[in-house]
Amino acid sequence: MSQNVYRARRGSSAGRSRFNNSRPRNNNSRRGPAKQNIHPSRFIKVAKITEIADYVPENSFADFDVHPTLTRNIAEKGFTSPSPIQDQAIPHALKGLDVVGLANTGTGKTAAFVIPITHKLLHNRNSRAIIVAPTRELAQQIEAEARTFIKGSNVYTAILTGGSPMYPQVRDLRRDPQIVIGTPGRIKDHIERGNLKLAGFETVVLDEVDRMLDMGFVNEITALLKQLHADRQSLFFSATIDPKIESLIRTFSKDPVTVSVRTGNTGENIDQDVIALTPSENKMEKLHDVLNSEKVVKTLVFDETKRSVDRLSRELASRGFSVDSIHGDKTQGQRKRALDRFRRSEVDILVATDVAARGIDIVDITHVINYTTPQSYEDYVHRIGRAGRAGRVGYALTFVN
Repeated sequence: MSQNVYRARRGSSAGRSRFNNSRPRNNNSRRGPAKQNIHPSRFIKVAKITEIADYVPENSFADFDVHPTLTRNIAEKGFTSPSPIQDQAIPHALKGLDVVGLANTGTGKTAAFVIPITHKLLHNRNSRAIIVAPTRELAQQIEAEARTFIKGSNVYTAILTGGSPMYPQVRDLRRDPQIVIGTPGRIKDHIERGNLKLAGFETVVLDEVDRMLDMGFVNEITALLKQLHADRQSLFFSATIDPKIESLIRTFSKDPVTVSVRTGNTGENIDQDVIALTPSENKMEKLHDVLNSEKVVKTLVFDETKRSVDRLSRELASRGFSVDSIHGDKTQGQRKRALDRFRRSEVDILVATDVAARGIDIVDITHVINYTTPQSYEDYVHRIGRAGRAGRVGYALTFVN
């Protein structure tokens, strides 16, 4: 990569404080299995650009026999031709069947389950649905999308996520919302406090099941599913299927229809390489040079702990970079503001921990930089999948010693 400065506001590193090369003490590392020892060769791969034929849907949105209010809202959104996951999953879900949807992130999964749910709720006002997502950010995206489909219907929603005050969520639950959207931990909190009873919920959606199980929510998810209405519809959406997910689906679904529209493994359109660091080299100076490359436009930088994310963000800001950060200790408002600034390109670097970055769906991220190696190779694949959206080529760089 060229080391030319591509933006005037990004200053030289000369005279700046040097970032400590030593690894911070991991006082707030996540619980779970020991960190995998991933061979650096797995971080190197040339992007594979495959020409994909235009998908020809079997249906149009006008073909779906849904409630008139929903039809109007779909038309107002300008939806005409469904994406593959919408085209193939919506007809089964409208019939009340359990569905397992396998699709890459950013393929329109939300509408694939929100449309059938809304149709069901509009025809049966006593019906209830719960949508579970791995992160606050994804839950917020789902709720925002759901609001566009339920507009003018008097269907109420409640969003239950950590990092937000409990009282407004309790207030929303007292309104007896027909759609509850939340993260596993906060949903569990409300159940234990008696604010939420799931026995009347006849529809459940687990979005990004693979990420929820990777984050250690298997017990919360299992307990939640056991409390739902015995005669329920279950919709599972995931990018991958492994034995844990298969077991969950077998236990909590009835003859599910599997819809797979995956177009390949995450990362195939990502050009991946390593930044080899010798003992004599300064890691921060290397990062500074990479970020000053003319190719680097919008960058997501991963670091290991909340403390190291804050430290790295401050150091980059002191060097003149336009940067913000997110991690689990930030409030929901702080995280939303940081993501909004990044999405609007008010800042062009976002430093994040793994947990905080799950659910980020910003189409124009050009680079993912792993300042520290991930906990597992699965986490690595998820990290780099933030770049190279919407048919673009993305770039992933990983620091290795």
